[in-house]
Amino acid sequence: MPPTLGAVLRIPRLGLRLRAGGDDAGARRVRWVAISELTDPTPYLEGGELVLTTGIRWPEESGRDAALSYVRRLADRGVAGLGFGVEVAHDDIPAPLLQAAGEVGLPLIEVPRPTPFMAVGKAVSRLLAEEEYEGLTRAFDAQRRLTQAALRGEAAVVERLATELARAAARAGRETGTPEPHTAGPPAGPGSAGAAPAEENTAARRASVEGGGGRREEEAAARRTPAEGGSGDWVLLLDQDGRPRHAVPPAAAERAAGLADEVRRLRASKRPAGASVAAHGETIAVQALGVAGRVRGFLAIGAAHRFGPDERTLVSAAASLLSLELEHRDPVGGDLVGGLVEALLEGGLDLAGAERLRAALPDPPLVVAVAEAPPEDAAAPLPAIAGACLAARLPARDAARAGGRRAAGGAARIAVLGPESADPAGVLAGLAGGPVGAGRPASLSGLPAARAEAERALEAARGEGADVVRAAELPGGFLGLVDGPAGVRIADEVLAPLTGRRSAADLLASLRAYLAASGRWDAAAESLGVHRHTLRYRINRIRELLPGDLDDPDYRTELWLALRTRERGQG
Repeated sequence: MPPTLGAVLRIPRLGLRLRAGGDDAGARRVRWVAISELTDPTPYLEGGELVLTTGIRWPEESGRDAALSYVRRLADRGVAGLGFGVEVAHDDIPAPLLQAAGEVGLPLIEVPRPTPFMAVGKAVSRLLAEEEYEGLTRAFDAQRRLTQAALRGEAAVVERLATELARAAARAGRETGTPEPHTAGPPAGPGSAGAAPAEENTAARRASVEGGGGRREEEAAARRTPAEGGSGDWVLLLDQDGRPRHAVPPAAAERAAGLADEVRRLRASKRPAGASVAAHGETIAVQALGVAGRVRGFLAIGAAHRFGPDERTLVSAAASLLSLELEHRDPVGGDLVGGLVEALLEGGLDLAGAERLRAALPDPPLVVAVAEAPPEDAAAPLPAIAGACLAARLPARDAARAGGRRAAGGAARIAVLGPESADPAGVLAGLAGGPVGAGRPASLSGLPAARAEAERALEAARGEGADVVRAAELPGGFLGLVDGPAGVRIADEVLAPLTGRRSAADLLASLRAYLAASGRWDAAAESLGVHRHTLRYRINRIRELLPGDLDDPDYRTELWLALRTRERGQG
């Protein structure tokens, strides 16, 4: 936090004296030093500045009204105080200005002639740098303690976060709620009691925070708040379904019911996000936890005050640690099982030599069944184990390219993996209640291909309106891969330049005959019953209409598959 005006007054080499001001003069925060001889400098101020002036534009006969207007403008702008350099334009601070400052409650400081305004600015800049360094040091130390706590598990992170938040609250209360002891009472002169060198002042302040009374106050508050609720602050870790996992103090677990709406909203966002609300004199922050777009749980913090930057930094660090912890927690919680199933179906897990992990899986061959999760349930928790099967939520794939890249923004999938005897498709139908696709039984290494078959079967189930479709029921071979609504859609897109013409039937028949005869004009023309010059004309017209090159074998293959798929769809 910025240094107080009292800290600036206690730097003896500056020789500053407080001549007027309210009881809170020494506790005001000085965010910068501004030098201005304008009669109205407020358009160039942000608030929190110590404004320095020599009063060179103040005529000796300036009256009370002018002084009062000037001081009020500064006070309304929120400046920390006004420093007046004497023995430059005025031998002393004008009496109307002193009276106005006392009436308004704006701290008025006398700057002696030997003290350059630049020296005051440099001193405040040094204090700001020292405060910033101390804040960074505190943040690093707190994050180090949180990281060490993470080695002991999520409960230790929650408890350590509560302790660190209590420390931050105690420090903020001490820094903002207690006026500087040297600023009350009569003005202090240079060298008066209470002044100390800047270096000694800094050392004393560090000792207060790091090892002295202030540190003891923080420790006492930290011990009191989590266990006894000394300041009303609390920390609560919720699982994916919004149920309490750990609470500090334990009574904070009762807050879970009141957070249900926020948890539901954050879970529906399908990505880690946060929310902050203030009501009934309390500030509550809720942060979704997870990595790679998966929500694993929620961290909720409540306090009887607004969260400061130190507290927000602590919460952010704890959220990151808890996200990693929840991502790799014990399989009893379900998330590790889901991650294992996803890795197996993506082909990203090598089980060679991992005998204990293999033993935790059902014996192969295994069947993969997939279904589309309803949008409102896309982030709802799944049972990790359903009978002899494992269940998981997976990112969607483009069913038209089963086994290929993931579809951007596709719907979530629910997958069930298990032996054929356990009927994974039937288990999934009970979980999802919608169309289900199931692949053929496969070994562990063949699960990615089995998932692709299941995606294709799901696409067929959706197109046919069937409850369950199994890959064994679908046509085989490459044509089988494109057989279905998705394949027909792609075929229509490939052939669209021809099907939109009035002579579409002749063009499509000519293209099919030409491809079937491998480009032999006589054989193709004979199969159509037309003269070969007629066929040449049609093929040249087709070349003009199609975007690809008919001499390209890849493009000819794509056209052939599109023609065959279209015929199967029409048949």
